[in-house]
Amino acid sequence: MIPTKHQTLKISSNTQSLRLVERLIEDVCQVYGVNEDCYGNMLIAVTEAVNNAIQHGNQNNLDKAVRIGFESDDNKLTFSITDEGPGFDFSNLPDPTDPANLDKVSGRGVFLMTQLSDGIKFEESGKRVLLSFNG
Repeated sequence: MIPTKHQTLKISSNTQSLRLVERLIEDVCQVYGVNEDCYGNMLIAVTEAVNNAIQHGNQNNLDKAVRIGFESDDNKLTFSITDEGPGFDFSNLPDPTDPANLDKVSGRGVFLMTQLSDGIKFEESGKRVLLSFNG
């Protein structure tokens, strides 16, 4: 699949579907000449967002879908990840770098997405996340 300036991929809420997301990111990076560092950041951040949508948003419910949108605008590549869950309070997340949270096995996804992308924005009460990367 060759990505166009705007594209949407719909996957089932199954972690096996992450392969399709990885393929989309590979294709985008190849078409837009994304460097290796940005590719790695994009791969981790977007797959983390999709994984969160599958597990936390859709609760692994195979009857619910995750939509991954891609858009190219000037030198910016933006991915939108939307689930069918109830959303979450993205403004009140525990700090994973707080010593009290260092031993916890989860809770680092949004932190990783924030650190690895050039921009992150939550919409629709947290059911949709936009990740942008300066190509």
